Amino acid sequence: MIIRGEVKLITPYKLPLVMGNEFSGIVEEVGSSVSNFKKGDRVYARMPLDKIGAFAEFTSINKDALAHIPDYMSFEEAACVPLTALTAIQAFELLDVKSGESIFISGGTGSLGAMAIPIAKSLGLKVITSGSARNRERVINLGVDEFFDYKTQDYSQILCDVDYVLDTLGEKELEKEFKILKNGGALVSLKGLPNKEFAERMGFSFVKKTLFGFAGKKFDKMAGKKNQNYYFLFVESNGEQLEKISQIFEQNNIEASVDEIYDLTDVNKALRKVDKGGSKGKTLIKI
Repeated sequence: MIIRGEVKLITPYKLPLVMGNEFSGIVEEVGSSVSNFKKGDRVYARMPLDKIGAFAEFTSINKDALAHIPDYMSFEEAACVPLTALTAIQAFELLDVKSGESIFISGGTGSLGAMAIPIAKSLGLKVITSGSARNRERVINLGVDEFFDYKTQDYSQILCDVDYVLDTLGEKELEKEFKILKNGGALVSLKGLPNKEFAERMGFSFVKKTLFGFAGKKFDKMAGKKNQNYYFLFVESNGEQLEKISQIFEQNNIEASVDEIYDLTDVNKALRKVDKGGSKGKTLIKI
């Protein structure tokens, strides 16, 4: 999305750019005011929006973005966690989810679902998802309560009154997702268009608030028909939330899904592979 310029209004990176939004690794050095991390600690993070660059041997990062890796996790597994797990936690906070309620995660067989599903179950939610049939057993094992094969089943003809929706597919699915959402329900989209609420939450300028207000008006209007709420999410770094995620993982022994591992010299092959879609988990660069 960054390479194609799809998020340049949110994150106006200048190219050429060292890519990479998340990492796992070992602390080599700490600043004089850092007390909660020390040399040799196993850590992971989602890079701050204003300074990505995880496709490298070394990176520097603010301590507030960093967290300790759960003891049972390898570096490969840990590298799968920060961006998608933080996305899930931040989405669930926006939705203000309550135990016992239901959530539909569209396209839940990808890397986001691999994190969002077990985290949702740990929060006491009933989890419903859609995806490819070949990944059915894998997501059932993660805790999914109800699964829809997107090629043979239309979930919008079967589901109704779902409390929350986490959208990973964007505009082509949003109308269906609002249809299955209950009156007064809430939807968070990762692939739809940002709206004015998003711009205000991110503290953007008046110009961006106006632009995003216009861009997301269509989806706000869809939500308004049944008194629903539409939110757009672009995940931010947050070490405190990531430490909570580490605790959830430790308590539930959650496994991360690794798809393929590439060498740093093959980074462009890895990016092309991810761009094609159809991943069964995270694609990693091993350094």
